[in-house]
Amino acid sequence: MNVTRIPSFFTLRNARTGRTVLVAGLFAVFALAAWPGALTAQEAVSDTGFILNTFSFLIWGALVMWMCAGFTMLESGSVRSKNASVICLKNIGLYAIAGLAYFVIGYGLMYTDVSGFIGKLDLFYGPSADELALIGGDEGALAAVVDNGYAVTSDWFFQMVFVATTASIVSGALAERVNLWAFFAFTAVLTAIIYPIIGAWTWGGGWLYEMGFTDFAGSTIVHSTGGWAALAGALVVGPRWGKFRRDGSVKLTPPSNIPAVTLGVFILWLGWFGFNGGSVLALDSAANAVLMSNVIVNTNLAAAAGVVTAICVSRPILGRVDLFAGLNGAIAGLVAITAAPDVQDAKLAVLIGAVGAVFCTAGLRFLETRRIDDVVGAVPAHLFAGVWGTLAASFSVGASFTTQLIGVVSVGAFVFTVAWVLWTVLEKTVGVRVSKEVEEIGQDAAELGIDAYPEFVLMVDPEDGTDYRD
Repeated sequence: MNVTRIPSFFTLRNARTGRTVLVAGLFAVFALAAWPGALTAQEAVSDTGFILNTFSFLIWGALVMWMCAGFTMLESGSVRSKNASVICLKNIGLYAIAGLAYFVIGYGLMYTDVSGFIGKLDLFYGPSADELALIGGDEGALAAVVDNGYAVTSDWFFQMVFVATTASIVSGALAERVNLWAFFAFTAVLTAIIYPIIGAWTWGGGWLYEMGFTDFAGSTIVHSTGGWAALAGALVVGPRWGKFRRDGSVKLTPPSNIPAVTLGVFILWLGWFGFNGGSVLALDSAANAVLMSNVIVNTNLAAAAGVVTAICVSRPILGRVDLFAGLNGAIAGLVAITAAPDVQDAKLAVLIGAVGAVFCTAGLRFLETRRIDDVVGAVPAHLFAGVWGTLAASFSVGASFTTQLIGVVSVGAFVFTVAWVLWTVLEKTVGVRVSKEVEEIGQDAAELGIDAYPEFVLMVDPEDGTDYRD
């Protein structure tokens, strides 16, 4: 005897009650069918698709926003304890600046009437006229709202949190010596103009999009853009004092809070499911649900492969089994797969993540040989792995290698040049780095007057004072 389980709150106490409910249900169905304003089956499906798409944007966007917490933990744990408070201020500040800048000007430049290279000024982007009418009680606007496929501001929110991710990449690379206000000024320009222009070229339907450039969730558009901006900043700002000695050796600056760094990487890993999964941009059909599932699984596999590979290659490349390299390997794998997480063969996702980790680990060593100081390894993890992932889309999802290469070079040339000029202008005006004295004391005490760990006693590092610039 087959028995269908029914939730207890739907259990009928007796047959009389059951008949009453049945009659009432049938009456409701006939009433809806006869009511002139009742939804047709097609309209109901369309309305459901609209709701699911909107909810998808909002929930995945919230998960991507949580990546800001991941960056905060990663960076504050990576720096010395005397600079952790400033990192916290920088990260919540950059998220707020990114949101305002993208609201006022950025979204319009990226998506509104893109002419090939840039959109138009569409200040203070907000709900559509039909949506405002619907909220105001005009049921006649419902059809137009639903036909759009999703709520306008849900899409804006999902796009905005990507911008904040780009700015977070710059924050970690320049930690412990960049001037707070110069960094905020750069963030405002990056999120209001630089990133939206790159977005207009690609996701906005501009010239790279028309060429067939493929970047599913932003290996180049988001991560390489942040990486190029961070590299330009690192060159202009310069390394921390004592990081590179006159004898050619490099001073090790291990993370001050390794559990916080590890927690930050796990938060980023979690947020990436929203980053890549949400970039399917729809959850209104079985096909899209399957695609989103595959994208999330590929994302997870690439990150896992990145961790294992980075741990394995850290000894021959860095001379030790390196925890920091393993953590960055996860991020590199995530960045690399972001260009094509929709690959159908999951084994390719493993390969892409593993190779991305190799590039990242080797990149850590390469930057040291060039005396480029990147505190958290942001440039190797986001730029080097991002370039690899973008080019790898040529064999994983069939993109044109030539087009992918043109996209990588074009984005790199534009972002690096503009960022370098902007950092240089800031250096000549407000100054881009704190004084040597502030750097020695720590930005927390010197600039904020608040220590992240007040019970710690500030000790003089006996290795300080030997720098190749002395």
